[in-house]
Amino acid sequence: MTEHRASCRCGQLVAIASGDPVRVSVCHCRNCQKRTGSAFAAQARWPGDRVAISGSSGTFEKAGDSGSTATFHFCPECGSDVYFVNGGSSVHVAVADSIAIPIGAFDDPSFATPQFSVWESRKHEWVEIRGPGIDHD
Repeated sequence: MTEHRASCRCGQLVAIASGDPVRVSVCHCRNCQKRTGSAFAAQARWPGDRVAISGSSGTFEKAGDSGSTATFHFCPECGSDVYFVNGGSSVHVAVADSIAIPIGAFDDPSFATPQFSVWESRKHEWVEIRGPGIDHD
């Protein structure tokens, strides 16, 4: 099974995902815009039991445009977001239904091609998401 390694900028916090992601998406919600400091975020999701985490993380909980809460895990040394779990603090990584990892955190970010573009009502007018098979909301 293929493994995909993601890490923070300093390398202290690492996530290793096994196999193919179940979903790769681009999100234009305000939470993702603020989290990335960009016009959108791109992330890949795996079932929680297919992601191994090593290193320590700080957490930050935030409700998104949908109203659901996510817990973001970041490196306390360099501040990079490495993964997030939807569902808030009641969801622990060991039992999470899914874990999302920003595409830019991967050692090889080219393996993932987004299939979905979500929260397009928040998309900046100058952004155009293109690619084979992308569903737009």
